[in-house]
Amino acid sequence: MASKKRTSSNGSTRTKPQARHATKKSSSSKKSTSKSKAGKKAASSARSRTKAPTSSRGSKVLGVLDRGTVRDPGLSDERLLELYETMVRTRVMEERALVLQRQGRIGFYVPCTGQEASHIGTAAALMDSDWIFPAYRQAGIPLLRGVPMEQIVDEWYGNDGDICKGRQMPVHYSFRSAHFVTISSPIGTQLSHAVGAAMAAKYRGEDTVTMTYCGDGGTSENDFHCALNFAGVYASPCVFVCENNGWAISTPLEYQTASETMAVKAEAYGIPGVRVDGNDILAVYQVTKEAVDRARQGKGPTLIESLTYRVGPHSSSDDPTRYRGDAEVADWKSKDPLERFKKYLRSRRLLTPKQDEALYAAAKEEINAAVKAAEQKPNPTVASMFDDVYRDLTPQLREQRDELLSLGEAKSEHEGFFPL
Repeated sequence: MASKKRTSSNGSTRTKPQARHATKKSSSSKKSTSKSKAGKKAASSARSRTKAPTSSRGSKVLGVLDRGTVRDPGLSDERLLELYETMVRTRVMEERALVLQRQGRIGFYVPCTGQEASHIGTAAALMDSDWIFPAYRQAGIPLLRGVPMEQIVDEWYGNDGDICKGRQMPVHYSFRSAHFVTISSPIGTQLSHAVGAAMAAKYRGEDTVTMTYCGDGGTSENDFHCALNFAGVYASPCVFVCENNGWAISTPLEYQTASETMAVKAEAYGIPGVRVDGNDILAVYQVTKEAVDRARQGKGPTLIESLTYRVGPHSSSDDPTRYRGDAEVADWKSKDPLERFKKYLRSRRLLTPKQDEALYAAAKEEINAAVKAAEQKPNPTVASMFDDVYRDLTPQLREQRDELLSLGEAKSEHEGFFPL
């Protein structure tokens, strides 16, 4: 099979297969080929006319730390250090999570290593009263919003301290107190939910903005298009964040879309689209702050394409070495958002090497204590599975619960076997 090289938006080069063609040509096939070439030329010309201009924010990648294409957001020293500390806590927490999964102590994990600046920077631009409708790779947001690490770890174990009582898939957090809506596994469903919540807040006259996340693969779902269309038509106060990390599990970006960028898709729905260096937390914050302010002023939604990279596996069930090269990963590791932010803080004399070491040591101590506490908690009781659906159990559910509990008692009496 013939192939051609194609460079993706994250700078890596991959090989894309082309269809085989018959070598036999008749005079009619030559005419057909000529027409085909003319058609391709016309299509190419049409596509070039519809592309966003290079000066558009939908094409240009905005940054602060290196490029300086957007202004420094002017955050206080305390806020800058808080953001860095949250990134460190997230990184250390996730490193431990993957070890726990490999040891068989937790069942599953979805890491966000390499993407910390993207989701922490966007969430930092919100008010605490604003609602977040996450995907499954934003583990740093609950930490930023004050959720104790122990509560997050309880969810990994599905123990009695878990808010969802062990019923939810691991790493699918739900923290109402932090305005962090329950994560859903089906790709893209949260986008429409965020638009609906934003519309409800608008009708009530509330000063609320919603923010929702998806990956590059999520833009191929119907929910993405429905959500952006509805939000655009009704000027919903919602900010969409597409964390473009170049891969949807093992599917590379060039198999997701023929669009020049993800941000340019916003034009079809009459809303602004902007691209930002997702590993530059200051640029991420500034671009998001502008989008949030715009939404809060009643000017409608914005689509932010955050260019970042998933350094680790898609999940603990994935082996990324089967579909991407070491050189690509090494290139993105050199753009580590923590290292870049650290250099900035040191240039501002806000962080010394000793202070940095102390932050990492404190984070390790925090995760160790959280794991120890989580492993000492019991599992939810069998009877608890009937809670939280109805305020008062129906007669049928009470009967089912009692029968289930009696079977459990009988099993205990017969040394682990159910009596016939």
